Amino acid sequence: MQRLIPVLNSDHVPLHLISVINTLLTAAKEISHRLHQGSLAGTLGSTLDENIQGETQKKLDIVSNQLIKNMLLETNLVHAVASEEEDDVVMGNPDAKYLVAFDPLDGSSNIDINGSVGTIFTILEKPDHAAEGKELFLQTGDEQIAAGYILYGPSTMLVMTTGKGVRAYTLDHTVGEFLLTVEKLEIPKTTQEFAINMSNQRFWAEPMKHYIADLLSGSEGPRAKNFNMRWNAAMVSDVHRVLTRSGIFMYPADCKNSDKPCKLRLLYEANPMSFLVEQAGGRSSTGYERIMSLQPTDIHQRVSVIMGSKEEVDECLGYYKKIPCTRFDSP
Repeated sequence: MQRLIPVLNSDHVPLHLISVINTLLTAAKEISHRLHQGSLAGTLGSTLDENIQGETQKKLDIVSNQLIKNMLLETNLVHAVASEEEDDVVMGNPDAKYLVAFDPLDGSSNIDINGSVGTIFTILEKPDHAAEGKELFLQTGDEQIAAGYILYGPSTMLVMTTGKGVRAYTLDHTVGEFLLTVEKLEIPKTTQEFAINMSNQRFWAEPMKHYIADLLSGSEGPRAKNFNMRWNAAMVSDVHRVLTRSGIFMYPADCKNSDKPCKLRLLYEANPMSFLVEQAGGRSSTGYERIMSLQPTDIHQRVSVIMGSKEEVDECLGYYKKIPCTRFDSP
């Protein structure tokens, strides 16, 4: 099996970019080790603090964030980093050209139940004329040069794209390297699986309510086929399922909290996952717009997310075209 770096070399990925990716993976190996130690590592449980998102931080959220941030900045190849756990961007080498944004531990509520979690990352280049600080990261998803995630499950996997398709690698603990295990991930165009948090159903806009109702009506309904629901409560593992066996993943806007109608962050969750999904032949949308075409206004901006098998996403978007949107869900 091929190691990661020779694969990237064969794709003519610049050496400095390979070094940044390799640094992310070095941090991921340490996070994987601590996760697999569980209670033995003394890092399970929550802190008394909240992050910028207003979410209670897990101990491993903080540890993972510090590991990734510190290791990236120590390379001198990174101009700035942005993280879900940081209020603002953290500046690095003023002469470096790479920007890295990441969710250090997606799905961290699963940690204490020994469920799957992951690290999501995206890499951009420093714009020529942007001011320093947050403005550096206010780029569309189309400007990503690499993106991926590390899934910490029964095995630790890397799924990544540099714009030339999507490959999957598995961490071989005997050699401490990520080895190529899937040369080309492609999402089937059709599916009979969907992933959504059904507990929010009463808060959704009408298009999503009608779409899910038709899925649940099965072979007797307008779709004339039965669907299964899957939900891991971690975007990284739910999207991994879509990438490996088809499906549609949705986290739509809702009216449960009028100040935060959307859950997922554009910069370091929706955009990198959309890059992967599109590179694997799928589709990704807010319901009204292609996610990677959105112009960000803030590094912690939230968006509605619908992504997965192309034909099923198109079916879902059809409901948004024919059913009027409500105030909180308007584009």
